[in-house]
Amino acid sequence: MPEIVSPIDGQVAFTYARPSLEQARAKVEAAAEAQREWTRTALSDRIALCRKMLVAYAAREQDNAVQITKMMGKPVGQALGEFRGPMRERTQYLCEIAESALADEHPPAKDGFTRFIRRDPVGVVFDIAAWNYPLIIAINVIVPSVLAGNAVVIKHAHQTTLVADQLVAAFAEAGAPEHLVQALPVDHDVAGALMGERRFGYVSFTGSVRGGHEVYRAVAHNAFVGCGLELGGKDGALVLPDCDFDAAVENLVDGAFFNAGQSCCGIERIYVPDSLYDRFVEAYVAKAKQYVLGNPLADGTTLGPMINAKAAQAVRAQIEQAKAKGGRVLVSDADFDVPDASACYLAPHVVVDVDHSMDLMTEETFGPAIGIHKYGSVDEGVALMNDCKYGLTGSVWTNDDDQATALAERIEAGTVYQNRCDYLDPGLAWTGVKDSGCGASLSRLGFLSVTRPKSFHLRRAT
Repeated sequence: MPEIVSPIDGQVAFTYARPSLEQARAKVEAAAEAQREWTRTALSDRIALCRKMLVAYAAREQDNAVQITKMMGKPVGQALGEFRGPMRERTQYLCEIAESALADEHPPAKDGFTRFIRRDPVGVVFDIAAWNYPLIIAINVIVPSVLAGNAVVIKHAHQTTLVADQLVAAFAEAGAPEHLVQALPVDHDVAGALMGERRFGYVSFTGSVRGGHEVYRAVAHNAFVGCGLELGGKDGALVLPDCDFDAAVENLVDGAFFNAGQSCCGIERIYVPDSLYDRFVEAYVAKAKQYVLGNPLADGTTLGPMINAKAAQAVRAQIEQAKAKGGRVLVSDADFDVPDASACYLAPHVVVDVDHSMDLMTEETFGPAIGIHKYGSVDEGVALMNDCKYGLTGSVWTNDDDQATALAERIEAGTVYQNRCDYLDPGLAWTGVKDSGCGASLSRLGFLSVTRPKSFHLRRAT
């Protein structure tokens, strides 16, 4: 049986059964059968189910949070916060807008005809979810899919496989029909075979660029279905001279190091004007040193281990390369009491004297390390922000609203924030450009991916 090794202590925390291809096919067939019934269920009942799911999950939130912490290392309070905050917020918002988002669209009236466009469910949705925010990444797809009349099968990342079981249990306890929401913990080969057999109406994948290409190829091999990809990121922050200084520092420290830097839209590079640079770096360093690195099951810990030793070593390699190219490390392991229970613990690292010849400034880091880069003109700052193959989010830090909007128009990203970062607003489309992927989730547009338009062109009897 596959083993989930906890980054907390390097010990096996959980095991699970992995279905064969034949068993997986049977699960998908059962989902398809459940979906044929579910699509005839009133939208009001679908909305009620998703709301009841939140209640059912809340009844087990503490045990679920501890399980998540043991699997992937985030502090228990943050695991609880993922449910109590964004998972609840997104689910409730999607329920609130479902009726209007799925409503028939009527073109201008035409004598003698009734015409409208209806959003039909796509059937069975395959959700391949990442480990770093195991609840909300999955819920972004599951909830709109169920609301639209689809069934969902969830292949969670190996490290957080049991989160799929948590969500399935919550839907079942809320009264979901059997097989409507299922866990499908298959390996890559079985997942690829299922996608190539045209068994899904939509495939959603959150993960690496390489993985995105593999999923896209598998879906395109023998099926014409939608595919949403949320891939890598190298999200930048452009600090302006007129920013709210204290707020910018505090939020950009949190944006870089929360969840051990393993956030899809976490801050990975910061650009600061010459006039503010020294003061900003001094304040940033002081704030970064306030983290408490340790066992995420212990009270008071604010920074847990990274997901595995390989990921931690990849971040260390970026830091060492930056040092070799002239970067100076102002915050490092030497400033913290780093646990030796596993090789997954990595302290916050702050690097200055950086440039774009360094992987730390151009390649995805996905860990607790940040480079702070000095710039002269605003045009130079924007050029540095866009000098990247990724484009998930970017942020500008200024009290000039007009300037923020003008700069946001120039920054190549799916979302641009003013004076905030590392947050998904469920009322806005979550999307990326360049190698950060394609498609959109959340907002009204998120329902478009898990439905297909069907036109009704009816000539009225005379």
